[in-house]
Amino acid sequence: MLHDRILVSLEGEPGERRSGGGIVIPATASVGKRLSWGEVVATGPNVRQVQMGDRVLFDPADRAEVELHSKDYVLLRERDLHAVAAPRVEDGQTGLYL
Repeated sequence: MLHDRILVSLEGEPGERRSGGGIVIPATASVGKRLSWGEVVATGPNVRQVQMGDRVLFDPADRAEVELHSKDYVLLRERDLHAVAAPRVEDGQTGLYL
């Protein structure tokens, strides 16, 4: 990875999902702009706020897809991230940074 680039593995496949009340929403349902979560699998040397294994929130419209070893990944810049969910934070913290 070069500069401030981040390689992200998408979580789950796009398809049916459930609402908070348990209602099944089909994959064909039209929804507004929706952000996606993914797991960081590689980072460039100039990335400062994200580490491998962190979950990141990003806009799926601002992505470049890459296929490596028959698996799809998303290539992003660090500045394109909206939030980071980091499991490495100390006790008492939320681990979610916006």
